[in-house]
Amino acid sequence: MLRGMYLTRNGNLQRRHTMKEAKDMKNKLGIFRRRNESPGAQPAGKADKMVKSFKPTSEEALKWGESLEKLLLHKYGLAVFQAFLRTEFSEENLEFWLACEDFKKVKSQSKMAAKAKKIFAEYIAIQACKEVNLDSYTREHTKDNLQSVTRGCFDLAQKRIFGLMEKDSYPRFLRSDLYLDLINQKKMSPPL
Repeated sequence: MLRGMYLTRNGNLQRRHTMKEAKDMKNKLGIFRRRNESPGAQPAGKADKMVKSFKPTSEEALKWGESLEKLLLHKYGLAVFQAFLRTEFSEENLEFWLACEDFKKVKSQSKMAAKAKKIFAEYIAIQACKEVNLDSYTREHTKDNLQSVTRGCFDLAQKRIFGLMEKDSYPRFLRSDLYLDLINQKKMSPPL
């Protein structure tokens, strides 16, 4: 049987979270709870307030369950979802989507053309290092769009990848311990 996998009673293959995966996830998300103690850093009290204001309440995290858009609009939600995708080895989907969002903000036509080629080479080209799962029509359509680069040249590919995340990774994220812990967090009383 595959390491880290097991069959449930209904015969579905489920991933068992190992201690190493849990520790890795804790370390990845640790930046949200660590105090900034480097020289010249803000006092601990101010840093704690920043972290607390950044971490969502369980009510805010519950809103992420309404749509993938709401999740991606929240900085902490985006970071948590990205960490979750890393555990599933599918972070390239979100990275591509974010690269497309960033691409749309580029003003200069020459920078836009250079960035478009980079995005295509990194995510869309066959055998790309972070190749996303696109059908051949979308891949060719996007390649054709690079002949005359516009802000919308990745729109179809970005829409397809968003749909893939929305139907595949996002529902699993909503069932993950990572998300369930956030929505079930208890209000902790302040230390004395």
